[in-house]
Amino acid sequence: MAFLDRWPTLPGRVLVAPKAHVEHVVRDLDEAAYTRLMLVVRRVALAVERVLRPERTYLLSLGSQQANSHLHWHIAALPPGVPPERQQYHALMAENGVLAPTPEEITGLVTRLRAALGAPDAGPAPR
Repeated sequence: MAFLDRWPTLPGRVLVAPKAHVEHVVRDLDEAAYTRLMLVVRRVALAVERVLRPERTYLLSLGSQQANSHLHWHIAALPPGVPPERQQYHALMAENGVLAPTPEEITGLVTRLRAALGAPDAGPAPR
């Protein structure tokens, strides 16, 4: 399943998680299950790229046994023009600011992402 991050630090930050409870990204999935999950992550990331046209797309699997002890991937689209010192981990940390999209903005983004997910896989988003 894929859903928008409740506290996004970048526009259109999406989480992808398997429906079954899985804790470890490497040891809890056999090769076939890992490959299927990563194909879903790629498909969602391509939809995010088609809609948001980011400079870079970050993919991360975060969590720990003490907090968020379930497997999920973050898809974070870095908008063009972000200064280098505000990219990478800085752009992902809530301590550096969380966006507050309106319900209308969220609905519009979801509509566009669903449409992009329904489009035939034409490969990477155009530049």
